[in-house]
Amino acid sequence: MRRILDIIKKRTGSQARSTIPFRLNLLFFIVFVLFAMLVGQLAYLQIVYGGKFQAEVDRTDKTEMTGSVPRGMIYDSKGRLLVGNSTENAITYTKSGSVKSSDIYQIVNRLTKYLTVETTNLSSRDKADYILAEPGMSTKVTKQMPKSYRVDSNGDALTANKIYANEVKYIEKQGIHLNDKDLQRATLFKKMSSAYSLSTVFLKDKDLTAREIAEVSEHLTELPGVSIGSNWEREYPQGKSIESIIGGVSTEQQGIPDSELNTMLASGYSRNDRVGTSYLEKSYESILSGTKSIRDVQVGSNNQIKKSKVVYKGQKGGNLNLTIDSKFQKQVQSALEEQYSAAKSAGITQYSDGAYVVAMNPKTGAVLAMAGIHNNPQTGKTTEDALGVINRTFVMGSAVKGATVLGAMMDGVISPSNNTLADNPIYLPGTPVKKSVYPIGTFSSLSAVQALQFSSNEYMMALAMKEANAKYTPHSYIHMDSDIFSKLRGYFNQFGLGVKTGIDISGETTGIEGATTNSDGALKTGSALDLSYGNYDAYTLIEMAQYISTIANGGYRMKPYVVQSIQKTENDGTKGALTSVTKPSILNKVGFTQDELNVVRKGMYAAVHGSGYWTTATRLADISPSVAAKTGTAQSFYYNPENPSTDPPETITTSLVTFGPYEDPNIAMAIVFPNLTSEKGSYAQLLAKQIYTDYFKLTGQK
Repeated sequence: MRRILDIIKKRTGSQARSTIPFRLNLLFFIVFVLFAMLVGQLAYLQIVYGGKFQAEVDRTDKTEMTGSVPRGMIYDSKGRLLVGNSTENAITYTKSGSVKSSDIYQIVNRLTKYLTVETTNLSSRDKADYILAEPGMSTKVTKQMPKSYRVDSNGDALTANKIYANEVKYIEKQGIHLNDKDLQRATLFKKMSSAYSLSTVFLKDKDLTAREIAEVSEHLTELPGVSIGSNWEREYPQGKSIESIIGGVSTEQQGIPDSELNTMLASGYSRNDRVGTSYLEKSYESILSGTKSIRDVQVGSNNQIKKSKVVYKGQKGGNLNLTIDSKFQKQVQSALEEQYSAAKSAGITQYSDGAYVVAMNPKTGAVLAMAGIHNNPQTGKTTEDALGVINRTFVMGSAVKGATVLGAMMDGVISPSNNTLADNPIYLPGTPVKKSVYPIGTFSSLSAVQALQFSSNEYMMALAMKEANAKYTPHSYIHMDSDIFSKLRGYFNQFGLGVKTGIDISGETTGIEGATTNSDGALKTGSALDLSYGNYDAYTLIEMAQYISTIANGGYRMKPYVVQSIQKTENDGTKGALTSVTKPSILNKVGFTQDELNVVRKGMYAAVHGSGYWTTATRLADISPSVAAKTGTAQSFYYNPENPSTDPPETITTSLVTFGPYEDPNIAMAIVFPNLTSEKGSYAQLLAKQIYTDYFKLTGQK
């Protein structure tokens, strides 16, 4: 048995030894066959398709690049240029897709042989970036840095970004000392490095000399991406008296405002595009910006621009024609400055924050002029602020009484034939007497016309009490319907007081409404009475102009506008066809009758031409043709922003609304002089008188 087992084991071992080499041989054979197939395939591809693949490697990609065009111009109502563009030669740089910092370093070093630039706004990081861009410098600095700048606490190498940040830190610690030429190079390096791929930036666009242009042009082949181009800046041939209305345009560095970045990028803008940032420039951005030029750019396999061809020159931005006559605008601004200077000389502008005026055509809503002065009470410095007409609010006082009377007539508490009321002061519990400016008892009763002529607060309070179904006992008790505020404001809103006017300038604010209840939740009845004669809510001056225009034109609340039309620009730069003309827009018709309106118009006429010591607007009586007006005086307070905890001193805000000619009005005005220390001087009336004189002369009205 053992012999048999030995024979079996011997045979089995012999078979195992012979099986293993066979398997290895088979594996080697398979690998050899696969390798041979791979070599054969590679040879086949190289021989048959080699040329095709080489062409693919050398292939260029075509992409589109857009370029900015000159911005549209802005003209006044007579065709005078208000805002134009001054074109300047420029040196530009278009960044390739894969350009390296070392490439830009070499370009700027060559470019500064022919170009001189200002070295401003350079941080130490900017300087370090330029230094490290020198070929081999980064490696050299890394070797010099401490070990802790290259590895972490575990001895592992830091990331490339972290090492670079430490390189910058190391250089800054060593101290950066660049000469003037190197600072210029660092400035150019910053501009070129910060450009987006395939975008164009301006390297120098001001004070470029003919020699610089010639030398850069001669060496463009050694300055990849650098070109000769042009740039523009806004200019104001008629002066800047309404620059705040027109608004501003961003610089290339500012680009698109962050608040509108996503929207404008989706509309085809680039991040560094110059766009309107405020007011008319912003409101009409899509018109003024025009259509960008388009270039087909061929980019090679190395992401370098190989060829560029203009396929569309672009369309210059459209032009705006305004409703404002620049000559009249200058006259209005000059008259405002003259009257404010007179108030300053009289010593009553200690707390004043300026003065404002706006004139518009009551029939159409076209703004004829708007001007403003902002005064800093701390420094006494004044600045032009025409925009305050639409974005500043003031308690206007009695100038709103026309809306109060018409509201009462629409409410039915008085009528054109029955509107005489007792002229009595109001005595509320625990508060000073509420009365008119004239002594108590001056008038026993007044009609609506007389109440406007003499500016009776008592009459307006009586109207409010009637509308509120008031129950009143002097010195002890008063009760009003809880809806009195909404009722009074509802009538005011119909005239445009307390609501946005819809003017086509971005940035308009709306009036400010005072509280209707006190801390205990009780109705503020005294404030409701104040509201009736304009001494509670605050309004913008454009709201006041809309209100008086509604009275002047027969009851139509017109939407104010400053852009009369939009006009194309031809390729040669001349004005082309009109593409849009603004049509007068009626926002609402106020629901009074012609007889009711006549009462208020007669009252405003009497305020100018009536007799009696307390007639309020007699400074305008000798204007021809004759005009109507309503003055306003409100108690106000000056709040010192530098010391708000102090008790604010009481001030006086004077205002005026007026329209003319009386029979057929074509101009309506609103004026305010806020926070004066005295109401003496009639500055608002004197200002209106000068404006009327200039306007009637300018338009040939006698």
